Amino acid sequence: HPLSLSLSPSLPNPPSSLSLPNPPSSLSLPKPSPSLTLSLPKPPPSSRQRYVLGDSAMQQMAQSSVFLSGMGGLGVLTLHDTKQCETWDLGSNFFLRQDDVLTQRNRAVAVHPRVAELNPYVHVDTSSSSLDLSTDLCFLKRYQCVILTEARLSLQKKINDFCHFHQPPIRFIGCDAYGICVRVFCDFGDQFEVSDPTGEEAKEMFIQNITQGNPGVVTCMDSRTHGLQTGQSVLFREVNGMDTLNGTARQVTVLSPYSFAVGDTSCLQPYAHGGFFLLVKTPRTYSFETMEQQLSEPQVLTPDFSKPEAPLQIHAAMLALDAFQEQHNRLPNIGCCQDLVRCLSRTAQGSLPPLAAAVGGIASQEVLKALTGKFAPLQQWFYLDAIEVVKPLLSLSAEEFSPRGDRYDGLRACIGETMCLELHKLRVFMVGCGAIGCEMLKNFALLGVGLAKSSGEVCVTDPDLIEKSNLNRQFLFRSQHIQKPKSTTAAVATLEINPEMQVDAHLNKVCPATEGVYNDLFYSRLHLVVTALDNVEARRYVDSRSVSNQKALLDSGTMGTKGHTEIIVPNLTESYNSHRDPPEEEIPFCTLKSFPAVIEHTIQWARDKFESAFAHKPTIYNMFWQTHSSAEAVLQRMQQRETLEGAFQVVKLLSRRPSQWEHCIILARLKFDKYFKRKALQLLHSFPLDTRLKDGSLFWQSPKRPPSPIEFDLKDTLHFSFVVSAARLYAEIYNIPYSEKDLSQEAVSRMLSEITVPEYRPAEKRIETDENVKKPDQMKLSVSSEEEREAIAQLEEAITADHVTPERLRMSPRLFEKDDDLNGHMDFVASASSLRARMYSIEVADRLKTKRIAGKIIPAIATATARRRRVSLELVKVTYHGVDCVVLQVHYGIEPTMVVHGVKMLYVPVMPGHNKRLKLTMQKLIKPSVDRRYVDLTVSFAPESDGDEDLPGPPVRYYFSPDGDAHTA
Repeated sequence: HPLSLSLSPSLPNPPSSLSLPNPPSSLSLPKPSPSLTLSLPKPPPSSRQRYVLGDSAMQQMAQSSVFLSGMGGLGVLTLHDTKQCETWDLGSNFFLRQDDVLTQRNRAVAVHPRVAELNPYVHVDTSSSSLDLSTDLCFLKRYQCVILTEARLSLQKKINDFCHFHQPPIRFIGCDAYGICVRVFCDFGDQFEVSDPTGEEAKEMFIQNITQGNPGVVTCMDSRTHGLQTGQSVLFREVNGMDTLNGTARQVTVLSPYSFAVGDTSCLQPYAHGGFFLLVKTPRTYSFETMEQQLSEPQVLTPDFSKPEAPLQIHAAMLALDAFQEQHNRLPNIGCCQDLVRCLSRTAQGSLPPLAAAVGGIASQEVLKALTGKFAPLQQWFYLDAIEVVKPLLSLSAEEFSPRGDRYDGLRACIGETMCLELHKLRVFMVGCGAIGCEMLKNFALLGVGLAKSSGEVCVTDPDLIEKSNLNRQFLFRSQHIQKPKSTTAAVATLEINPEMQVDAHLNKVCPATEGVYNDLFYSRLHLVVTALDNVEARRYVDSRSVSNQKALLDSGTMGTKGHTEIIVPNLTESYNSHRDPPEEEIPFCTLKSFPAVIEHTIQWARDKFESAFAHKPTIYNMFWQTHSSAEAVLQRMQQRETLEGAFQVVKLLSRRPSQWEHCIILARLKFDKYFKRKALQLLHSFPLDTRLKDGSLFWQSPKRPPSPIEFDLKDTLHFSFVVSAARLYAEIYNIPYSEKDLSQEAVSRMLSEITVPEYRPAEKRIETDENVKKPDQMKLSVSSEEEREAIAQLEEAITADHVTPERLRMSPRLFEKDDDLNGHMDFVASASSLRARMYSIEVADRLKTKRIAGKIIPAIATATARRRRVSLELVKVTYHGVDCVVLQVHYGIEPTMVVHGVKMLYVPVMPGHNKRLKLTMQKLIKPSVDRRYVDLTVSFAPESDGDEDLPGPPVRYYFSPDGDAHTA
């Protein structure tokens, strides 16, 4: 019987199995558990999947039950199967082990404990009952989604019809993999409503102008691109003048990347200033046909526009394969060119793990869509092939593809024995072992990459430790692995999948500092490099090392439901560094400090306040007292007017240092007034609401928002949260003990009621604006004579009062930790951001969004990561074709125009002093370290006769002569 998925964190000890009520007589099913549908009080806070799907969709998934059938390479999460484990299965199902084959266990039973341990709140059941054309399908009524793999087309059609015409419709997904061709079919019923077709976050865009006319034209501020499409709708807010637009949604007609029309505005008041718009999420209803209806007139997607005809061709070929199975009750023979279309026929019995895994990820994503109604569903057929892998092998004999009785028979049926042996011999360097790294290692294990007996190896390095938030998408890790190294843990798990591999795990970061480890000799032994990284800087460095050492690089990454794969082959493709993504937009300093306009500004401000108060200042404090021997010596030097870096800030921290919990509460309360009341009063004093600029326009107009001072209210939970979280953090950095009782509302309220905060009088001081602001690195902190005298007096007083003890000269900096909801870090950032948003009349973000932005969390989902497994197909292609190294050995008669080493220009005829540089040796120009044997140069050549740009040359490696003086530039 089927697998039931139902998430219930409210249960401390989930039942070991969950199954169907009132089973039909044809299936042997146990009686039901009373908790088939369970409520979800709150999703796990550490799951990055929440940032992709949202809490509502997560809850819908948690309350769903899913039927999955088939335990081959696709159905790795299914627990319905009638077959026993075979050696063949070890090459396609990473949940199976050699012992399962030796003991002839049922595949569903063998997989069960390894699937169940992925998530203790998902109830997993197993069955080996038959499922065929004679089975009573009434048991499927209990399910919201049915997924079939390894099922004959006739059975798929019967079950699909049952699901389609059931009310409400049961979402149906069929998924098949035959060697180098795979397919997915979706049918979600006649009327399937999707609440959010794109899943894109609606961003606020500020308005420059709105014309009066028919149609009215909206122009974005600062030439920002709106990213809209004709037919979408936008919602207007805070528009001045043409204020009747506010709160209304209008359909747009795109005119340019920066402007769009919104219908008739000729009768509205003239636009004055300000306002913004955001995209309105419009639900959409999709209609599906049954598989029977779709067979003759299929609606197919085109995944590869270089061969748009392929999907329909594969559709026809796979239907012929289905007919062949029905007629002969088998698949075509391995390597057979007669039974069917050549590529499909000769590989149909085989399994190409990366392709099966990729299409499994696609099918799993459709399951999420089916259960949540989020993201546009696949309509209705999806075909994918890896024919490029097989075409070069068609001339090989059938013997090349024949089974040899080992775990690689399925792979061998697709790519042949010779290619299998080449994969076994590969020496691969993988940088990073997170979500994509885990997926790559599983594929390496199934492909037999880097086997010890063949002198192959997979070297993986990652300095990170496993966190709780990793567990929902990094499937080589379990809860018992938290805080253990990713690389060594993944290596052990990989060897469990395939004990024949040679895996060398390192804990190093790959960067200039580790070039002694990952040197040229290290790279010379490699066949290729794989990156599984989460940042651009590291990718650029690894790319540069791969290019200079002429090694192919396979790169991939994900963000939410999106992902990329890039294959970099020396002398064939451009490198990663050859192109650059648009830089991330930085928030101007004055915007963060005084003029926030959107919630992202207030969140970043709160995060910066955390860093400044609880990390940076305590670190500076500790470093200062580690440098200076005593407070008396510091005082003496300050009295002599010596410049001591950081002295004034350190003395201020020392003089105001709290000594007990009550002082921390007072300090937090004073910070509340400073941040949310005094700042607003000062700004409004410096720039009254009627302030105008030189051109006569109002100072306080969009995107600037005037602040409103906030009076502290003990009854406001947000005010209370800020004070408590700030007080906790002050206590921790100053090493002041506190108890749970101290944090109680009664205790804190009592102390707060006794605090009197003096009234603030705005001062005449400079406020940074867009017109006069300097960047932080350009600002010099000057100290007045009065501040000097005050600091000296404070230090004298502290010394006299004997307050300068060793304990008081130490602080404990706090590193921001977003995933621990008990440490108060997110409480401080969320409350501070929300209060500042209130102060500036900005819509407050919930804690989930605040955590994502403050923690710089990249939304992630396991199905998107699984689809990146297709990069392993490229590994097979690169292995087959090899990498040719081009060496410049002849003179081509073209004139070099520039030779550059890094950022240093060595040969540039147009630069002054060039003739003098020609006489210098490379040693003198570059000044390499003693052990440096060579440098990599970038060379440009004169343009062709009809061109005006220099031509980029291939990478050039210049080797220094032993004596250091043999060659000149």
